[in-house]
Amino acid sequence: MSGERAILQRLIAGPVSGDALAQEAGLTRAAMWKRIETLREAGVEIDAQAGRGYALRHPLELLQAEAIIGALPPFVRAGVASLEIAWSLDSTNSELLRRDTPAHGVAALIAERQTGGRGRRGKTWASPLAAHLYLSLSRQFSGGLARLGGLSLVAGVAVAEALHESGYPDVRLKWPNDLVVEGRKLGGLLVEGGGEHAGPVRAVIGLGLNVRMPEAMAATLDQPWIDLVHLLDTAPSRNAVAARLLTHLVPALDRFDVEGLAPFLARYAHFDALAGREVLVHLAGATQAGIAAGIAEDGALRVRIDGGERVFHAGEVSVRAQ
Repeated sequence: MSGERAILQRLIAGPVSGDALAQEAGLTRAAMWKRIETLREAGVEIDAQAGRGYALRHPLELLQAEAIIGALPPFVRAGVASLEIAWSLDSTNSELLRRDTPAHGVAALIAERQTGGRGRRGKTWASPLAAHLYLSLSRQFSGGLARLGGLSLVAGVAVAEALHESGYPDVRLKWPNDLVVEGRKLGGLLVEGGGEHAGPVRAVIGLGLNVRMPEAMAATLDQPWIDLVHLLDTAPSRNAVAARLLTHLVPALDRFDVEGLAPFLARYAHFDALAGREVLVHLAGATQAGIAAGIAEDGALRVRIDGGERVFHAGEVSVRAQ
C-alpha cells in the first residue's frame, strides 16, 4: 500500500492504528504521520483516538469512473467520448483546455482535488480533497463564438434540474453562473474556450459543487455558502450525483448545439433567483440600482432602471441581490 489514495482507501474501510497503517504501507510511524497530515491539509477530516487509531470523522466515498458510467442511461453513455477521474489537478478546466477536444460527444474529467480551481473573474474556488465535485466537460460546438454566450446558462439549467431530481428542490440559479440556495452559494460554473468567429468552436464547461464542506475549509470562506449535506442532513453518493449531472448535461449540450439558447429560456426562468428582486449592477467606477427582469434572448441580464430597461452581459457586471 502506498500513496495518499491507498491510505485514504484503507481509512474508508474503518479505523486503523498508526502502527498497522505504517506497516501496511511499508513506512515508519513518523512517515505515516506526515502522510496523514498531508491528507488533513488537503481537507480530509481524520481523527486520532487512543486505542482506536486513525479514523475518518465522516464516511467518505472516492470517485469511480466505472460506477459513474454504469449509472448513465445508454443514450447518455453514447454521448460521453471519455470519462476520467484524476486524483489531483491544478484545475479540471485548465487540464481539458490543454488537451484536444473530441470530434464527437464530450470528454468528461473529474478531480478528487484541485490545487488551482478557478471561478469567474479569476476568483479561486475552495477545492478540498474528496469532499466536493469538480467536473469539467470539453465539447465542440457549431455556429461560431457568438453562440457561446448562453452556454453557462444552459449548463446551469441542466445542473439545477439534476439537483432537483436528486432531492434538492430549493436550488436556484443566480445570473450568470452561480448555484444558490436562499442566497448561499452551492456551486458555480465557468465556461472557457475559443474558435472561429463564424465556424466551429470548442468550449470547456466547468462545475464546482459543494457536497460536504470540511469545517477547517468553511472557516476560510468569505461568502455565505451551503453544501448538499446540510440541505438533506445526509451525505449523498458523489458517484450518483456525478452520474445524474452527466445525465442532464450531455443532452442539454446536444440540444444547445442544434437549437441555441431559445429552448432553455423558460427553463431558466423557473430557477431564476434574481427575477423581480432589486439588484445592484457594478460597472467600472459606477453602481446602478434596478429590478432584475429575467434574461434576454442572448443570455444577457435584463434590468429595469429609471423606468426603462437595460441589458448587461456577463463580462460587464457583477450582481448582488439586495
